[in-house]
Amino acid sequence: MKLHTTLSTLFTAGLLAGTLSSCAPTFTTAYQLEPVSGDVAMIDGRPVTKAEQNGIGVVASFEREDLEFVTLDIEVKNRTDHPIEVNPADFRLTALGAAQDTLTDPNNPGIILLRAAADPTYEAGRIGLKRKLEEKRLKKAKVLNTILMVALVASDVSSSSKSRTYREYIGNRTAHGLGYQGLAVKRAIDYSTFADRMQRYDYEEYRWRELALKANTVAPGESVRGFVYLPKVAGAHYLAVNYTIPEQASIPLLFKQELIREKKGRQRR
Repeated sequence: MKLHTTLSTLFTAGLLAGTLSSCAPTFTTAYQLEPVSGDVAMIDGRPVTKAEQNGIGVVASFEREDLEFVTLDIEVKNRTDHPIEVNPADFRLTALGAAQDTLTDPNNPGIILLRAAADPTYEAGRIGLKRKLEEKRLKKAKVLNTILMVALVASDVSSSSKSRTYREYIGNRTAHGLGYQGLAVKRAIDYSTFADRMQRYDYEEYRWRELALKANTVAPGESVRGFVYLPKVAGAHYLAVNYTIPEQASIPLLFKQELIREKKGRQRR
């Protein structure tokens, strides 16, 4: 790695870190969903809807925004005379516009924008791989940091041994000082990113194991409850959610979606 590239990389890291630490995010955006179909009632201060077909009932409410998902609190009730198979991945959403017209997929304009709810079993199985990839990323960052340090020290020693004017000496010390500072910042960012992502994966594992609606066989007269995680669709005004049990029921639920944008003042230390 060339010296000027090394110093440039570390100098940029130092400036970027200073900028990020001095300013808070200007805007935050939050997703809000409200049921607008079925039998809607206020329960514990929030709107809850219920719908039923062929003895299979669904009770649903918006729980919260959760990372890359919007979360519905779902209860599926079996009022039939036979067991039913409940699978959260059988929940589907269709994105609708302001006039409740179907939207098309931005990546494929010829296809209606459809999304399936997350499958907790599949998502939980990916956590181990995510952790391993993050560990590999940190190891690569450590190797790069070592290379940068060796190059920086070599440059420092080499340049310090040469005779320079006072101005050149000051410029050299300033450049290398920024280089050492930038390397320290980069290391801190690498470890902070690793810790944040590993903490997120711990939460995701808990979410899929403890909170999500699981695939279940539900006996007659029984019900099952849990969270269903739907992918975010930023451009939708409505989400047409449909729960289907093949050859038994297809239960529609309609939610109005709002993106609430809040402006926050810039904060400096």
